[in-house]
Amino acid sequence: MNIEVMVSLPSQIDTPLLVLPWCQGRERQAERAPREFDPLDEALGLTLTRAVAGGDFRGQRGETLLLYRHGERGPDRVLLVGVGERTDLSAERLREVGGRAASRARELGVTELSLSPAPAWPAGPLELEAAVRAMVEGVVLGEWRFEELRSEADEDARRPRLGSLGVLVLEAGLRDEAARGVELGRVVAAAQNYARELAIRPGNIVNPRYLAGEARRLGDELGFKVTVLDRAKLEKDGLVALLAVAAGSDEEPRFIAMEYRGAEGKQRLVLVGKGVTFDAGGLSLKTPENMEKMKYDMSGAAAVLGAMRAIAELGLAVNVVGLVPAVENLPSGHAMRPGDVIGSHSRKTIEVVNTDAEGRLILADALNYAARYEPAALVDIATLTGACVVALGHQAIGLMGNDQDLIDEIRGAGDRAGERAWPLPLWEEYREQIKSEVADIKNSGGRPAGTITAAMFLREFVGSMAWAHLDIAGTAWAEKAGPYQPVGPTGVGVRLLCEWVRGRAG
Repeated sequence: MNIEVMVSLPSQIDTPLLVLPWCQGRERQAERAPREFDPLDEALGLTLTRAVAGGDFRGQRGETLLLYRHGERGPDRVLLVGVGERTDLSAERLREVGGRAASRARELGVTELSLSPAPAWPAGPLELEAAVRAMVEGVVLGEWRFEELRSEADEDARRPRLGSLGVLVLEAGLRDEAARGVELGRVVAAAQNYARELAIRPGNIVNPRYLAGEARRLGDELGFKVTVLDRAKLEKDGLVALLAVAAGSDEEPRFIAMEYRGAEGKQRLVLVGKGVTFDAGGLSLKTPENMEKMKYDMSGAAAVLGAMRAIAELGLAVNVVGLVPAVENLPSGHAMRPGDVIGSHSRKTIEVVNTDAEGRLILADALNYAARYEPAALVDIATLTGACVVALGHQAIGLMGNDQDLIDEIRGAGDRAGERAWPLPLWEEYREQIKSEVADIKNSGGRPAGTITAAMFLREFVGSMAWAHLDIAGTAWAEKAGPYQPVGPTGVGVRLLCEWVRGRAG
């Protein structure tokens, strides 16, 4: 999709569809759109004014109104999208506008779309760059569909795709700021779509070797170093907890290290993504219901791969390492058993009381391995616990860690990126649940506080590193479509991680 910034009055732009966010309350407060929109209203035969003044369109969040040109000049159609009260305007609401714009464009069969943050913007603390970025993200994310495995396109896939997007600003002095927003939105949303594609592809395609191949391809294209450890190297380096999980599958495990250097010096940020490419639960076998979705148990790995892609493409002035432990978790005669005691990269012994609590085992090795990079901060992301869905539903990422400043940074980045994270405590009392009678620690503390005890387990392997843990079990897969999110994988974490790294890059 080609995206460009245009300086024009709305009434003078030649486009099949112009999309405008509209704030609730104009009719109540006798407000008008900026005077630059008067000629547009005239081109629409004053239907905009009549619709708003008559209360047919109130600008409530998610409300839409499609108007058609009456004269010879101007956009063929204008779509007003409600964003609620002006005081509530946020990047997320403008992201929703972009998603609704993409959906309506698809319904109408148009391949060109224009949008503007005005007349809703400016409002509150939201800068133009952030407003434009959010709307572009919404369009790119809302346009995404996964069709590559169909032998014949369905009706939706046969609709024309957007070929160009124009972002309209009213003054030439706003062009550069809007262009920065376009670039950020385009790159980050495309990376999120890439993460979605990795998560939706089935396990017979996306296996540990496939993820390693994708990392190498990204490294070759974007110029960062990629190292892949195979079984022999994993054994040599002592990543034995990872190998224990992989033992049940014929698919060979991989450990992927991506190193992006965008700044002088050795200080690094390290991202770790859980890469269980299919999780049947091992001998603690999952129930058949919804097991097919366990292909998405590598959504943490997908988020790290997507984030590394965006970070490198944006050329951020920061050094970042992305680590992906990649395995399958299947039952077999070679699989680890409940009650087994295994080792780990840290040399701590682990009693495996549940083989379906495997993600924390591969993360334990990866987090401990990360110490060799001497990270300024370490963040892991994983579809780790069903308990997180119980605790937070599908609206928030679970956030835990051992460094309050880092937790605050991550939470702030999530708020700005529209991927909210909510902190949970790691009080010492919770460690009692993961004490083992036969080993240093056990891999599950049972049902009570399951998200917290899983994070307590991970904490055992990070040492003194500043660390934060993101549990995306409730947010990695959407069961219900949203304005820019179809049913399926969300690619969650890409925007949050990119926003956090951008903040660290200054």
